[in-house]
Order: sequence, then C-alpha cells, then structure tokens
Amino acid sequence: MPEKTPPAVHLNMNVRGLKPSATLAVNERSNALREAGRAVHKLGLGQSPFPVPEEVVQSLRDHAAEKDYLAVKGLPALRQALCSYLERTQGLSFDPANILIGPGSKELMFILQLAYYGELIIPSPSWVSYAPQARIIGRQLSWLPTRIETGLGVEPDSFAAACEEDPDRPRLLILNYPGNPTGMCYSDSQLQEIADIARKYRVLLLSDEIYGGLRFDGQHKSIASYYPEGTIISTGLSKWCGAGGWRLGAFVFPPELQWLLDGMAVVSSETFTSTSAPIQYAAVKAFEGSPAIDRYLDDSRRVLQALGYEYARRLRDCGAALADPQGAFYLFPNFEPVREHFVERGIETSAQLCEAMLEEAGVATLPGGDFGRPSNELSLRLAYVNFDGEKALAAAKDADDINTDFLREHCSPAMDALDAMCDWLAATK
Repeated sequence: MPEKTPPAVHLNMNVRGLKPSATLAVNERSNALREAGRAVHKLGLGQSPFPVPEEVVQSLRDHAAEKDYLAVKGLPALRQALCSYLERTQGLSFDPANILIGPGSKELMFILQLAYYGELIIPSPSWVSYAPQARIIGRQLSWLPTRIETGLGVEPDSFAAACEEDPDRPRLLILNYPGNPTGMCYSDSQLQEIADIARKYRVLLLSDEIYGGLRFDGQHKSIASYYPEGTIISTGLSKWCGAGGWRLGAFVFPPELQWLLDGMAVVSSETFTSTSAPIQYAAVKAFEGSPAIDRYLDDSRRVLQALGYEYARRLRDCGAALADPQGAFYLFPNFEPVREHFVERGIETSAQLCEAMLEEAGVATLPGGDFGRPSNELSLRLAYVNFDGEKALAAAKDADDINTDFLREHCSPAMDALDAMCDWLAATK
C-alpha cells in the first residue's frame, strides 16, 4: 500500500479559529454529562418546550408523500398564508411574490450577509450566530453599546453615532425582539426613533421576529410599520410553533428591496435549492392559524411570562442586575454588582462563571462573552425552557392564575434548576 498523503491543510482563514455554535455546544456537553451519570439542569439551548400544535402535525402527516422540488422562493400557498398572517396579526400588507422561504431563518441570515455588501451592526449582547456569520463571509462588524436600564437593546443615540462616522457606508442592522439573549422588547417610540435613523442613513434593517408570537402581552409590532421600505422581516416556525427541528424560516421583503430578494434567491438556488416540501405544506396550516392555535399561543405566553418573572425576581434577590423579560424565554443576568463575591473564589470572567456553575451546581448556561459582552463581565444567558411543555399547557387550560405553586407542580425541572442556581449563588456570598 502506498503511504497516505492527504491534502495539505488549507482551511479558509475566515473559518480558522471559529468554535461551534455556543448554544449547540453547551447542549451537546450537557447531554454528554448526563450520559456519564451527572445531574445537569439544561438552561443552555433555547429550544421551545412546547409541542407543535396537533393540527400542524396532522398536516405534516397528510403531506408526508410530497416529494417534488418546490419553487426556490417557496410554496405559493405558504407565501400567501404568511401574507395573511402578517395582515391578521399586525395589519401589514405584503405581496406573496416578495417572500423567500428557507431551511431555517439562520440559513437565510447567512445568505443575506453574503448577498448584501455592507457592515453588520448589532447590539451587545446579541444572538451568538450573527457575528460568526459575518466573520465567515468577511464582513466588517460593529457592536453597539447598550445599558441594562434600557433592556440591553439598540439605543438610538449609539446607533446614530455609529452611522455618523461614515454616513455613506452601507450597513445592515439586525434588530431582534423579543430578544435573544435578553427577553427584551422595544416600545413604539423606540422603534420610531430607530427607524428614523435607519431611513436617514439608508441602513438596511433585518427585523428578526422569530419570537414575535411569544411577546407576553400578545402585542408584537414590527419596525416595518415605521420603516417599510428598508426592513426585511425574519420569521419562522421554530419558536412560537415549537418546531425548531423542522427547519423552516421566511424572509418578507418590501417591493423596494426586490433586487436583494432576487440576489438571495439566486444564491438559494445554488445552495439549498428548496425547502422540504412536506414541512412547507404543514407550515401553511400553522400560519393560517385557528382558535386552537390562538389558545396554544396564549397559554404558552402565560406559562413563559410567569417563569420569566419568577426567575428574574429570584436572580435579582441573588444580586444580579436585570429587568423583567417581555417575551421569548431568555434572561441575561449581570452579576457585576456582587463581583467581589465571585473574585474571592477565583471567578473573574463569564466563562469561569458558567464553568463553575456547571461543575458545582449542575446548571448549564452560556457565558456573556459568547454574546458579544466583554469576557471579564460576569454575565450569562439562560433559557428557562427545562420543563415538559405539553404537561404545562394541559394544566394551563384550567388555571386562572399561573403562580409559583403552578410552576412548582407543572414546570418542576425549570424550578429545580432555579433553586440549584440560587443556592449556588447564595453560597458565594
């Protein structure tokens, strides 16, 4: 046998040094620890705990035999259902021809950064994959400073200052709300201010509204209402419909951005070709909605709001700085106010904080540094989804008040995780 001589290592420089997605990595590590016999509370991966609504599952069963390649932009009936959904829920009017369906909104975001030549602007903290995607493609990245007092979201003053440095530079701002990793939302006045600045500097906006259906008050409003000509709405099934593994996302474009939609469609045709046919057919049912789906969403929001408030209250009692969440299922506590208690134990970075919490308390979370915060800031992100969502929804139907007793009985793994975290934090004092 000849000596093996594999190709030399010539990994793309934009990929060298990149780590796997932090959320997926912590989930895999948590599973490995469990298989090794360790008790682990999984608060790392942000996956909806609720089952896919039964009528949507039934639609998938009914269309399981659909095997043809569909149009690159997506099934016409699905694009129409999305238009109807946005009209029904937000009063927004779109043309089905201006919608692009993809295998998850994450893939569409990557293709957007590839097709649009501009600097990426995101707030610190932001979801873990925005920045790595920019690096892979070779785009310039700017982080916007944020404040806990205003929910760690985009602030008009810092956004305007970033644009004023070079007014003519093409820019893409990603606005994610309800937010991952913070659970924050924007008020109407905040959206208007951000939209005014974006229009002034002709900034392209991607409004990542994947959690829009999980805003606790049920009153999600897109910034597309204020900056329609420059906003792309990103949505999908993964969060509000509990179908993360189905991998279906959608971008909704205004007619002014037809050139960008066309460019992305060309790239899509050369990469994923089209999104899974059975899942697209099932998604029609999801976006068409029904009284049962409305009830599903209402009860999901009630459970998540109660859990989010309980987590926030108790973590503040432990010394963390954070606001109550307004949607989704995340919190981003900052323990800088009690930093001295951690430093005495040799914990001086967010990575050390999360590692110690996992090893000593069995609670898996993610370091704030993975979300664009300074590595020496004692912050972390947690996802309070560690419970049986089907059980909780069944109980919520008959519950007038979702209180602490309800959470103890029907969301016990999530409450056990909170107890373990708070007990560990108390021991640091």
